[in-house]
Amino acid sequence: MGTILDLLLLLYFCIHLTFFLSFLFAEAFADLPYCRLRRQFDLNGMHKPGDMILGGLFEVHYTSVFPDLTFTSEPNQLVCQGFDLAGFRHAMTMAFAIDEINRNISLLPNVTLGYSLYDNCATLVIGFSAALSMVSGQQEQFLQQEKCLGTPPVSYFATCSCLSDRQRFPSFFRTIPSDAFQVRAVIQILKHFRWSWVGLLVSDDDYGLHVARSFQSDLTRSGGGCLAYLEILPWGYNPGELTQVVEVMKKSTARVVIVFAHQIHMIQLMEEVCISRSNLTGLQWIASEAWTAAAVLQTTELMPYLGGTLGIAIRRGEIPGLRDFLLVNYRVCRFAPAPTGWVEGGGLLCTGEEELGRVQTEFLDVSNLRPEYNIYKAVYALAHALDEMLHCVPGRGPFDEHRCATLESFNVIIHKQKFSSGLSNSMECTSCPEDFWSSPQRDHCVPKKTEFLSYHEPLGICLTAASLLGTVISAVVLGIFIHHRSTPVVRANNSELSFLLLVSLKLCFLCSLLFIGRPRLWTCQLRHAAFGISFVLCVSCILVKTMVVLAVFRASKPGGGTTLKWFGAVQQRGTVLGLTSVQAAICTAWLVSYSPEPHKNTQYYNYKIVYECVVGSPIGFSVLMGYIGLLAVLSFQLAFLARNLPDNFNEAKLITFSMLIFCAVWVAFVPAYINSPGKYADAVEVFAILASSFGLLVALFGPKCYIILLRPERNTKKAIMDRDTRK
Repeated sequence: MGTILDLLLLLYFCIHLTFFLSFLFAEAFADLPYCRLRRQFDLNGMHKPGDMILGGLFEVHYTSVFPDLTFTSEPNQLVCQGFDLAGFRHAMTMAFAIDEINRNISLLPNVTLGYSLYDNCATLVIGFSAALSMVSGQQEQFLQQEKCLGTPPVSYFATCSCLSDRQRFPSFFRTIPSDAFQVRAVIQILKHFRWSWVGLLVSDDDYGLHVARSFQSDLTRSGGGCLAYLEILPWGYNPGELTQVVEVMKKSTARVVIVFAHQIHMIQLMEEVCISRSNLTGLQWIASEAWTAAAVLQTTELMPYLGGTLGIAIRRGEIPGLRDFLLVNYRVCRFAPAPTGWVEGGGLLCTGEEELGRVQTEFLDVSNLRPEYNIYKAVYALAHALDEMLHCVPGRGPFDEHRCATLESFNVIIHKQKFSSGLSNSMECTSCPEDFWSSPQRDHCVPKKTEFLSYHEPLGICLTAASLLGTVISAVVLGIFIHHRSTPVVRANNSELSFLLLVSLKLCFLCSLLFIGRPRLWTCQLRHAAFGISFVLCVSCILVKTMVVLAVFRASKPGGGTTLKWFGAVQQRGTVLGLTSVQAAICTAWLVSYSPEPHKNTQYYNYKIVYECVVGSPIGFSVLMGYIGLLAVLSFQLAFLARNLPDNFNEAKLITFSMLIFCAVWVAFVPAYINSPGKYADAVEVFAILASSFGLLVALFGPKCYIILLRPERNTKKAIMDRDTRK
């Protein structure tokens, strides 16, 4: 059935187009000074005279019936059916705005605005005919000036991103954000709730199909998730096709459904769901602006299906006086049968007995004005533009040769505009892409500045130099210890742990370099994993050293000889390996589940992009930091208990002092990191890594290097064992 209707619609449109083109070519080849109107369409509409006429197309009826085709005569007009109160209120809002402007003595004081409002019946052929009527005007014949051109209609409610093509639609004025913004908003919702497996339903027209293409590409590019299915809702109620859509939804495991479709499509889909008694409850619906606020879908019967729906809504606004205007000037009868069309110059046919002031109807409900508010703003925007043009100073105008516009030349001039590659004298403002910013002259887009902790800026250079310096010092100390590995100072308290500790400190210094430079996927994933494992390896060695000190002291007392067997070289290595493996497991789980990734942050500043690494999972980051903190606090407590041991075991004092520095640095890090925006957060983390690493290196190995290099006479077993005696 749907295919037959589509073919009839296409055939009907082609016949209309053939008549129109034949007249157009006949006029083009006839060298006549006049443009003549070949045909007037029989359309539902309202008209009001004025010095300048504004045209509007509205969906006052939501469907139409095709006439029988005889192929021997010109087809008859389609019959519009299904009166849409909301669409009629949209048209009345435009009439109200024009009436209000005409009463405003400060806006267009010497110009009276009129209107021609047509019903498009939600049908392409009727909408196209109405648009041609507005472009050509109502005069049977008028003098040809240059070309038979008129002003294209201004749309208040067209979100299709296809209309942003300046080559195809150079005169299109957008008064509502395009679907590209809706798509980005929906993807942000998906990423916020971590919904990665979703279904997409779209209407079978430019509105839905353009969204489908952009949604798939944007979703893949942003890493926001994958589509479980993409289904197209047919025009017209086609139970067979809708049943197929419902079956796909029932079989899918996706629990999130995104719908970019018209209100009538959603109504038909939910009717099919109710008729088929499909168990589609428990789904999370995400609605486009076309049906988000539809009252007809907010019923008790549909709440089990659509309850909790998230949606992108048109901005709501107040229009003072609109209800009184609707009540006084245009009557809608509650008890009268649905009208079939508009009445010339007025409202709808009523019996005259209705007390409309006491009737609460959808038509008079002005508590949630969304499309109406856009209509109201669009009319006023055009009125202010006309007012500015008519107040133009001759010789300083925006048109060719700095001319100004007049009412007589307005239509011709607006079509003679020449657009350069820079968005200058443009008839609409176009938003720059996300990575661009408007130039100071507002005539072209320039790339936004990018910000990250760079190797080329002074702060990055200083941190890089400090990191390399720490790495070199650690390597030098390791070389000194290896060279003097047989001396008592190095051999005391397990030289193997000292070597491993120095290696881990080198890794700590080097891992800070991962926080400098443009964030990339691999650096974002590696930076915290390398940092976490390196510091746990370092602190684990310190913890085991402290435990060995306590064990040796206890073994020196009577009956404590059995303690040392639990702290042999094998046990020490195993403890360090086990503690480090826990951190490795934490990092692996974090990277597999919610991995850190690079992110372009535009929230800090609107004129530049801050490149940063988002942690992915705050829980993973907190567990990683918490585990390091746990080992550090435990090491500090044990070292603090052993600080008063005899001097020949005085490494516990060094450990106590080093861990005190370590804990103080990281406690101060948390508030500084939270309150630092952009690249300064990375700088704070690098500074904390370097400060704590230098603190451990100097506190633990500084005194020993002093003895080894400058006081070799104290680097003997006798000197170490006799310190208490000399004191």
